Amino acid sequence: MNSPADSTSDSTSDAHSAHDPQVELDKAIDATAKAFMVAHVSDDDGQLAQALVLNAGRIAWRLREKGLEQDTKTSISDVVTNADRAAERFIAAVLEGIRAEDGIVGEEGTRTRSRSGRNWVIDPVDGTYNFASGSDYWCSALALVRGAVDDPDEIIAAAVHRPAMGYTWFSGSGLRTTRDGKELAPIDDHTLDKSCVGTYLHPTCMDKEPTQRAWHSVLSNVATLRMLGAGSVDLASVADGTLHAWMQHSVPAWDWLPGKALVEGAGGATAIQFAGGVRWHIAGNQRTVAEIVDILKGTDHD
Repeated sequence: MNSPADSTSDSTSDAHSAHDPQVELDKAIDATAKAFMVAHVSDDDGQLAQALVLNAGRIAWRLREKGLEQDTKTSISDVVTNADRAAERFIAAVLEGIRAEDGIVGEEGTRTRSRSGRNWVIDPVDGTYNFASGSDYWCSALALVRGAVDDPDEIIAAAVHRPAMGYTWFSGSGLRTTRDGKELAPIDDHTLDKSCVGTYLHPTCMDKEPTQRAWHSVLSNVATLRMLGAGSVDLASVADGTLHAWMQHSVPAWDWLPGKALVEGAGGATAIQFAGGVRWHIAGNQRTVAEIVDILKGTDHD
């Protein structure tokens, strides 16, 4: 039997939990997920993917308006916020409810083992440093794959939503890439010297000579470059022609697979090439990707 002191302690704990902002946020996200499931239980994979990133982006946007709580992970620029976690919690709760056989791999730590051979790869807020800094250059992204996440047999569906623009890009196996339901024009055939290339190189890599040399060997041959800090937005921009090509090294699956599907669905090409001690992920039109691969191959033989 609990003593009066124990009962008082329990009551105090319950009262504290009831007013804990994180507990309240988790409850709100879970309720949102339940309502979403009722409305989307009959969606096919493509419809579900698009609806999930749209709603995850809205959740993150609204939480930013209220003021963010943030921490760092591997470095001062590797930021995570309560909005990242809330958006991932929402997506995971929905998938666990209406795609229970599928696995989940989320950037913020969600891991669910697949019993179907399919996995949802989630980046609830891609470009979190931008997001936390007030920039509009960020998105919510995911991909549904068949097979291993690191080397899938097929990207069944992929979606990227950029809240600031209201754009949702979608593609998948055998599908043309769309933006807000309209098919994108095929990617233009630029040569590298006439291309605007999106890229990123973390400051800690700029003094690592082999990596820096490989990066510089490609980027010194382009018309101009952009370092904007959100890989899935960059890759969506390659798909719709705003950027002509993209390259970055050591890209995790959640930053690569959604955009890879978009680029390929717009008639583009993607590749992974080892050079300078790292794996470079490359996207663009067929000719530009081939040029970048050839340059990177040459850097390890100089």
